[in-house]
Amino acid sequence: MRNINYLLLLTAVLCLGSCKQVPPPEAFGPVPSERQIKWHEMEYYAFVHFSMNTFTDIEWGYGDKNPALFNPSELDTRQWVKVFKDAGMKGVIITAKHHDGFCLWPSEYTDYSVKNSPWRNGKGDLLKELSEACKEAGLKFGVYLSPWDRNYANYGKPEYITYFRNQLKELLTNYGDIFEVWFDGANGGSGYYGGANETRSVDRKTYYDWQNTYKIVRELQPDAMLFSDAGPDTRWCGNEEGWVGEANWNLLRRDEVWPGYPNYEELRYGHEDGTHWVPAEVDVSIRPGWFYHKSEDHKVKTVPELLNIYYNSVGRGGNFLLNFPVDQRGLVHEIDEKRVRGLAAILKEDFKEELAKNKDAEATSVRGNSSKYDASNVNDGNKETYWTTNDEITTASLTIDLEQPTEINRFLVQEYIQLGQRVQEFTLDGFVDGDWKELASETTIGYKRILRLPTVTVSKLQLNIKKSKACPVISNIEVYKAPKVVVAPEIKRNKKGMITIHSADKELEVYYTTDGSEPTKSSNRYSKSFEYDKKSEIKAIVLDKQSGKSSPVSSETFDISKKKWKVLNSKDENVAKIFDGESSTSWGQSGKKMPLDLIVDLGRINKIAGFRYLPDQSRWSSGIIFNYEFYTSASGRNWKLKSKGEFSNIKNSPIWQTKTFDTAKTRFIKLRAIKNTDNNNKAGYAEFDIITE
Repeated sequence: MRNINYLLLLTAVLCLGSCKQVPPPEAFGPVPSERQIKWHEMEYYAFVHFSMNTFTDIEWGYGDKNPALFNPSELDTRQWVKVFKDAGMKGVIITAKHHDGFCLWPSEYTDYSVKNSPWRNGKGDLLKELSEACKEAGLKFGVYLSPWDRNYANYGKPEYITYFRNQLKELLTNYGDIFEVWFDGANGGSGYYGGANETRSVDRKTYYDWQNTYKIVRELQPDAMLFSDAGPDTRWCGNEEGWVGEANWNLLRRDEVWPGYPNYEELRYGHEDGTHWVPAEVDVSIRPGWFYHKSEDHKVKTVPELLNIYYNSVGRGGNFLLNFPVDQRGLVHEIDEKRVRGLAAILKEDFKEELAKNKDAEATSVRGNSSKYDASNVNDGNKETYWTTNDEITTASLTIDLEQPTEINRFLVQEYIQLGQRVQEFTLDGFVDGDWKELASETTIGYKRILRLPTVTVSKLQLNIKKSKACPVISNIEVYKAPKVVVAPEIKRNKKGMITIHSADKELEVYYTTDGSEPTKSSNRYSKSFEYDKKSEIKAIVLDKQSGKSSPVSSETFDISKKKWKVLNSKDENVAKIFDGESSTSWGQSGKKMPLDLIVDLGRINKIAGFRYLPDQSRWSSGIIFNYEFYTSASGRNWKLKSKGEFSNIKNSPIWQTKTFDTAKTRFIKLRAIKNTDNNNKAGYAEFDIITE
């Protein structure tokens, strides 16, 4: 019995020695607040732009429109919220007031609001409806309040700041908990201003007295995040394209930045030497515009485009704020809904099976040799545990044994940001066929980093911290094999007659035909661009041989090659863009007055029976031709009118326009723009083509 007691005592002593309390690392640099940590964990939520602009078909209202124009016929905020929740979003931010000053709630401080619209007989309150729908569905609710107000008579004067703050207080006290308050950087310019119709400028740094405005938010909604270019809680990502830098610091020299900051490119990456924790929010619209325009129904971002945005935002440690331009009915449009549900389906599959959880992990260094900071903490499913090293060790490696050769293509890693953002450089190696192979070399990690890798078979993975501001603190690692993105490929032909076929997933095989027949796995396999300048119908599919899945068939019809085509009445080298096969590029012409001619030499005599015109597809498209005339000539001197009229509904639907006529033998053609949709002296072209016999 005495020997047993002695052994128990010895065991206890040894355990106390090996399990001694090793203090955690001290926080390094700026760290997030509790509200910021909760915000980081949201990751993905919706933005809604819906207001007077929806009914006037413009992006930035002037502030002079009649409130009677605001009259959605089927407004249903529960439909919005269902779409957002089903898509995996955690909240929604609504444009309560945009730059035109029109309020979506019955503000007691202005008549320019829903209370003077026919919607709900002037008794409606969109914010009330949406906030209640969010509460029912368990989504968080946020508000956008434009600092600029082009309707208010006293904008630019001290009186406006009182007005602005009074409206802010209404938003913060009448609609429950607010998770984020959004202020953008558009401030000052031309406007209605109560009928003055003038241009007003303000000092963006001082006019709004932001610090005292922020105090109102802190007092009334202490858990709300504050967004602007400069934060103070979350910053703009420096673009509206849907990405934040691969090197993305959650830090900012906040006192040097303000709403409307001119060096906004810096916001894409943050400041490595930042003084405050101000993470990036990636705001982007699912369409080119922020408000609904019927003319953009064919420009909704594709699922692969949305997937890229997800990985370039959430996958780089930013939060993804996806805008929905609610339509004139007051609904999320069917096309937008279909695309965002498509994204949700892919993300669900991408992160379906975690391959590294609870697998054996070991590190080259563990803080104080304590199990509290062991390598196994990175894949234990507990976000509050982490692996770290002694203070003086800033380079180290961690290896996870997957136990058997395993196909992977996603690697997710997180720092324990409560102690600051530390890692400056890291690599990822995989044990492939008995040797270590570098799979990726990157910079920052922060809250979350997700690497999309070429599919590779590995039996082990090794995270190498190459450079860190202080000892690395890694809280989570996850590994996945995402399925391939099997969507219809894109087929293009350039001016030289070169065909390219693009798949959203480069690891998939593409098969095509040139005779209009349906492609199969027995058809031509696409490997690189090829010349095919004949009149033809090219069809293609994408095939995932591993799963057996194939995409819908893509089909493009091409007429004769444009290799010898030349525009005769312009020396601008950019005019070639109208023949390049890229709808995203464009060329425009302008003059003192209409009409404007586009004269083309086809290089040889052709029998043509019509033409096709695609207007400028850019967000700020210019010179969309409405009324036209089309001429042919064998010599380039004597012209014959073959077609005239209008491109009906082209403003609302700026897609390919096709006109046919009796066959004519011609070498020279002339498209005459008689009038455009904006009633100015411009003509714009994305693409132009002919129809041969």
